[in-house]
Amino acid sequence: MERATVQTITLPPERRVLVLSDIHGNRDFFWSLLRALHFSPEDELILLGDLLEKGEESLTLLREVMELTKTHRVHMLCGNCDNLTYNFVDENPDIPPSFYESYIFKWGKKCILRQMADELGLPLRSPADFPALRNAIRGSYGRELAFLRDLPTILLTDEFLFVHGGVPREDRLEELSAWPCMKNDDFLPKGYSFRRWVVVGHWPVTLYRLNIASAAPLLLPERHILSIDGGCQLKWDGQLNALILPAGAHTDFYYAAWDGLPLATALDDQAPSTHSINIRWSENPVEVLEQGEEFCRCRHLATGAVLDILTEYLYERDGAVRCEDSTDYRLPVAAGDVLTVVRETSRGILAKKDGITGWYTGRIARTGAEKPAVVQKIPPFYGKIIDKRFSD
Repeated sequence: MERATVQTITLPPERRVLVLSDIHGNRDFFWSLLRALHFSPEDELILLGDLLEKGEESLTLLREVMELTKTHRVHMLCGNCDNLTYNFVDENPDIPPSFYESYIFKWGKKCILRQMADELGLPLRSPADFPALRNAIRGSYGRELAFLRDLPTILLTDEFLFVHGGVPREDRLEELSAWPCMKNDDFLPKGYSFRRWVVVGHWPVTLYRLNIASAAPLLLPERHILSIDGGCQLKWDGQLNALILPAGAHTDFYYAAWDGLPLATALDDQAPSTHSINIRWSENPVEVLEQGEEFCRCRHLATGAVLDILTEYLYERDGAVRCEDSTDYRLPVAAGDVLTVVRETSRGILAKKDGITGWYTGRIARTGAEKPAVVQKIPPFYGKIIDKRFSD
């Protein structure tokens, strides 16, 4: 089993630090967010892993980041999606061939191996095509493979530990297996606390809250943990978060986000819900009680909650009806607030405000302006973190 590689870096106090995670091949969000934040060679950029996969421009974005490292100070970590290419080429014995068969053909053009095959003009119709693709990648993508193989698992400073998935401790890091550091599902409920600030991605933060769907970074000050994956590319209302460590005060935590959604100005006030549910990917089976063209009345099997879910959010898998992340939360809105619109329906809009998804039933005015990257201080979170294993 591959061991974790640890790279010690220095973050000069006079330089601003931007930390992005789980970009998943979304070039538009990546460059839009950096432009909005006026990213320059005077900044430090940390890419926390999962730059690749699940996005159709993963290969192009990889090359652009490789070029960016020549002109800017960029530190990139390996996430559990970033080692797929070289593990495929090396025929890593820890990964069964069946994994590549299911993964490549499930994700199609959103898989970087498919993107390489298409660029090379090679067929990729069945596992019988894998040996030829491996040989072609070895011969044509040496620079990309070398870049990915050199990525560390952990970045370490006096004040921070940056890792894609999570770690169980701060000492003897080189003795840890690399894979659990990259893929550490449901990290926050495991109860770890640290001396350094541990910054993680991998697990979309919206999965941690049962009642409200929030993609904003989670700051747990008593445990020295920051979790920043906003669900970019994976959630229909996902966003790319940038953790901002200001020059001169790296432990003052701010963030900005980009979600690419259209804007609308609220014309009416709306009070928030007192009770709501956030149905997350980890617990999304539902029973359809009433079928409708636009909405279906459903019972969430894990909690028994009954709510209306967008019909287009429903799908079947493994013999169960499931839904995309859904909520019945009503956003707190004041007239004049600018919202991003996830879906527009006959009952109002599914919208986002400050990273939180919910419903708004008041009147709106469309705006054609591009959404600015609003820099906000990250508030401490003292609420309950939901563990998907024990939340029934």
